[in-house]
Amino acid sequence: MHRTLLPLTVSASLLLLAGCATEPTTSGAGGGEQEADTADTEAADTADTDTAETADTEEVDTADTEAAATVESGGPSPRLAVTYDGGVMVLDALSLEVEAEMPVEGFVRLNPAGDGRHLFLTEGDAFRLLDAGTWSEPHGNHDHSYTTEPRLTDLVAEGSHPGHVVPHGGATALYFDGAGRIDMVDPTELDPAAGELPVTGSVEVPDPHHGVAVLLEDGSLLQTVGTEDERTGAVVTGADGEELARTDECPGVHGETVAQGEAVVLGCEDGPVVLADGRFTKVPAPDDYARTGNLAGSQESTVVLGDYKVDEDAELERPERVSLVDTASAQMQLVDLGTSYSFRSLGRGPAGEALVLGTDGELHVLDPDSGEVTEEIPVVEEWEEPREWQQPRPTLFVMGQFAYVSEPASRELHVVDLATMAVIDSATVPHAPNEISGVTGEVEAGPVDEDHDHDGDDHDGDDHGDDTHEGHDHGGHDHEGEGEGS
Repeated sequence: MHRTLLPLTVSASLLLLAGCATEPTTSGAGGGEQEADTADTEAADTADTDTAETADTEEVDTADTEAAATVESGGPSPRLAVTYDGGVMVLDALSLEVEAEMPVEGFVRLNPAGDGRHLFLTEGDAFRLLDAGTWSEPHGNHDHSYTTEPRLTDLVAEGSHPGHVVPHGGATALYFDGAGRIDMVDPTELDPAAGELPVTGSVEVPDPHHGVAVLLEDGSLLQTVGTEDERTGAVVTGADGEELARTDECPGVHGETVAQGEAVVLGCEDGPVVLADGRFTKVPAPDDYARTGNLAGSQESTVVLGDYKVDEDAELERPERVSLVDTASAQMQLVDLGTSYSFRSLGRGPAGEALVLGTDGELHVLDPDSGEVTEEIPVVEEWEEPREWQQPRPTLFVMGQFAYVSEPASRELHVVDLATMAVIDSATVPHAPNEISGVTGEVEAGPVDEDHDHDGDDHDGDDHGDDTHEGHDHGGHDHEGEGEGS
């Protein structure tokens, strides 16, 4: 594993913020700006000296070592979370250095919590809060940024068959398929030191099913409609529970994302539906069976990227066409990539570029409006999608201007700079990576481009959208495998 040198842009930020930087502090929680008091510092120095003098004769109190140090940094420190067989790793998103490894039993999944610091780990019959240990807080006309050791907290939301997690509209909706319940969490109040999650309310689903919910900016709630045996559409209700819009034209409804202008697209088995301006519109598809269950939206584009499957009876269909759904016109165009891809292959760039990681090992970049393939970037070796959706396969995750691509066969992570369209970094990690997600470490997450799905039977793969932000750099050192698969 290599270490990335501190980029010039971050070094400059450190100098600019030196005038109001605070001393490293000790805290088990995330937060709060902590000003260094001279008397406290002197006392701490004295205590340190006393400890050093008695180290040979006294054991260090275990409780004193349990609190992780909180350190102020020169700017936001984005981090990645990566699952593997037996746990989850947290890495520095700039250097790709492993910050922590946390063992977890069973198959787990990652979901952005919506606040730039935390993720929800789908673990058994619960969503468990993962503290990535990076955050920022406002201070006048600038922010102060901090890091601490990542950890799995004891904060959980329990319920049968936890499914989709969707941050939007100022709340994060936790959907429990088996319990038939939607818990609404306030992402701004997430606190690892708190005794419970900030659940602001719960909605009971009339018929439990594998579904999803999205809170809209006006306070209305979009949720899917169905039963355990059949999913048929969606409904929008106001804050008072009054029905505002409904569609029954979305058989097998699965997968959702939000595009520019808060247009919501839902995947269906005969072409998607779009919710815009308070009403649903069906998007026509050229095939009788036309499943678009994996979707990736962007706040920079009215066009949504989706998969496109036409074989209803296939155990494992390997499609080579992707769909581009224009939410403004409610029309769809198909693009043949000439290579297959998986449910973890879709993403969006900072300018709304449509990104698809192909089994040919290349990252295909599409203009979402024209459908033209503008770049094909070799990143990993050729690969084949495994039959079981839980099994690792090369996976795409986008955060800001960087696309992160995993290569389980070689236990590597690769970084593509979407500004230069080149692989600029690669690193070997301790375990074969499976799912990837991340947090920005900023004051609050930018608009989250939700795109969720669970592949296999009723669980058709989940592809999390990117938190769009700028200002990070992987430059300043030699790169492994630059511009090539490895």
